[in-house]
Amino acid sequence: MSDKDLQETQPLPPSGEKLQKVLARIGVGSRRDVEAWISQGRIKVNGVDATLGQRVDLHDAISVDGRLIKREESAETVRRVIMYNKPDGEICTRDDPEGRPTVFDRLPRPKEGRWINIGRLDINTTGLLMFTTDGELANRLMHPSYEMDREYAVRVRGEVDEDMIARLKAGVVLEDGPARFTDIQEAPGGEGFNHWYHCVVMEGRNREVRRLWESQGLVVSRLKRVRFGPVFLNSDLPMGRWREMSQQEVDILAAEVGLTPVAMPALNHKTKDKLERLQRKSTRPLGRGERVRTLRPAQEGAAAAERPARQPRGAETERPARQPRGGESERPARQPRGEAPGKDAGRGRSTVAERPSEMNKRGKPAPKRPGSTRNKPRP
Repeated sequence: MSDKDLQETQPLPPSGEKLQKVLARIGVGSRRDVEAWISQGRIKVNGVDATLGQRVDLHDAISVDGRLIKREESAETVRRVIMYNKPDGEICTRDDPEGRPTVFDRLPRPKEGRWINIGRLDINTTGLLMFTTDGELANRLMHPSYEMDREYAVRVRGEVDEDMIARLKAGVVLEDGPARFTDIQEAPGGEGFNHWYHCVVMEGRNREVRRLWESQGLVVSRLKRVRFGPVFLNSDLPMGRWREMSQQEVDILAAEVGLTPVAMPALNHKTKDKLERLQRKSTRPLGRGERVRTLRPAQEGAAAAERPARQPRGAETERPARQPRGGESERPARQPRGEAPGKDAGRGRSTVAERPSEMNKRGKPAPKRPGSTRNKPRP
């Protein structure tokens, strides 16, 4: 058979782009969100219920909940990212039937697209949450194959011995499969049966940190996320406040998951002034009349941590566990009420740390991270 005959017998590649990828790229929602909406029958393509894996092109009309989605071939991705220091009592959803406060209540409204939360925290957990208008960035940061480590400051109640630490780092079997901490370091603070630890997980499974400690017969009394990948939560961002990342910080974060830089949209003078006012208001300390919302009883699974299906890593090498930063042995400064001892990536505005200069797991040299102690022995 000739080469021409072979080419004619081979099936043509599918045309168009997957529906969930298209909607995620223009900021309608994350891929996981879109897949759930397709299953619920909320998305139609050309007036017909969409199906999982369906491909679309620019000639297809896409609607979500009856609202037609406008898109243009030349439209570029709008990539903005904000950091939020979540207090307890807030849930990671846009609308709550019970009327409880949500993490979206305090965020500014973007001119283009909408905020997509990068992972979730349950109602009792405080600390770092990130939001973006770029669905592809959100999807990659949450996907297990990119191994974005999450670091938590946790206060446990009960006696912790070396055997427990060894089991938690080796791995224990939970109801949804094996799980483990890639790193656990004792932190100063706590008294009696209360002890603080910094621990790292590589996934965002529902209540994973709490369930790991509970598997050893311990109770987690406080839990705060202090780092997501290269992004640190520092003392410049009070609880209940947000701030937008700079162009440089967003570019570093995007490079972590293999995305090319995208210039932020230009703002007119009026919009820029308004955003700066909101920014100043969001970063000032809480006033006397702005107490952190009181904790409400949590329901099992009410705010599940977002976790896409795990994909095989193939020949990729496992990323080494992060070593604690220098200076952690010092007792942290007293935090405002509701805060847990956390890490501070510096007193400056930047909270995104570049990676060290060794080859990363994808085989490309990573940029240097000034002052990094990653993968170095603990002093």
